Amino acid sequence: MSPGGGPNPFGEPSLRPGDRRILEQYLSHLRIERGLAANTLAAYRRDLERYLRHLAREDVDLAAVEPERLTAWLQALRTGVDGGTMYSAASAARSLAAVRGLHAFLDDERVSRTGDPTRVVPTPSLPGRLPHPLALDQVEALLEAAGRPGTGRDAAERALRDRALLEILYGIGARISEATGLDLDDVDRDQRSAILRGKGDKQRVVPVGRYALEALDAYLTRGRPTLARRGAGTPAVFLGSRGTRLTRQAAWQVVQRAAGEADLADLPEPISPHTLRHSYATHLLHGGADVRSVQELLGHASVTTTQLYTQVTVDSLRETHAGAHPRARRGA
Repeated sequence: MSPGGGPNPFGEPSLRPGDRRILEQYLSHLRIERGLAANTLAAYRRDLERYLRHLAREDVDLAAVEPERLTAWLQALRTGVDGGTMYSAASAARSLAAVRGLHAFLDDERVSRTGDPTRVVPTPSLPGRLPHPLALDQVEALLEAAGRPGTGRDAAERALRDRALLEILYGIGARISEATGLDLDDVDRDQRSAILRGKGDKQRVVPVGRYALEALDAYLTRGRPTLARRGAGTPAVFLGSRGTRLTRQAAWQVVQRAAGEADLADLPEPISPHTLRHSYATHLLHGGADVRSVQELLGHASVTTTQLYTQVTVDSLRETHAGAHPRARRGA
């Protein structure tokens, strides 16, 4: 018999009664205090039950877990030696996040005798995921589609807004939250620049190109006034149908609609607002911009993040070389 009461040490032993009670208390806390959705709670339950079964098999008290035990548990997740599915780094990081929350809860409730052991356990490193930028003709098709009026109230005004929004996303590499957070005073059309508020409320000034400025001018003079009449005088650049600041969700839908209208096929992943930011960075590097300048324009805290785009550029050049150079084509 296993310490958890199951018939075999690599099966699914029952949770110890004390662990089960704590788990239910914690999940109730997440549901009531944090309002987590049922699907999220179910995922937490699966990850935490596997963790608690591991502790039961090892006869380790949940209130006295040491960091070394957590490291061994992570190794079990990655290798599947506990009899469960082998986890990728991303899945192991997700499970660790659930366990961090549980131990923080135990620490807050003064149940833990060792404090929060997860504080000194690093999250499994995730492989860098290369972005998938659009080709220039695909960007142009997307921008054209955004500017085509649809149907319904204020269709022409919304088309002007949507074109300006996508021109800003691609033209200055703004995050979706930075674009929707733009106020009228943040755009200096004389200096052709804009102030963006990035992560951690850090501000940066970025240049705004001619196409983005022209689309913005058209929207501000012929589109925004109509939308603004229904609002309460918000300073936001981009407005929704009620005259209030355009939400991130609504801006996401604008991009999705334009992608559908543009009928872009054979893409490796769905188009999102971040796709335009990826494309902005990649096209800058293709055009000869240096990595440090692109880092500043994107507002990356570390150049390491920006260097992902250099890999995309190198891969593109490699493909060009393989298809164009005579000795590359012969495999020399």
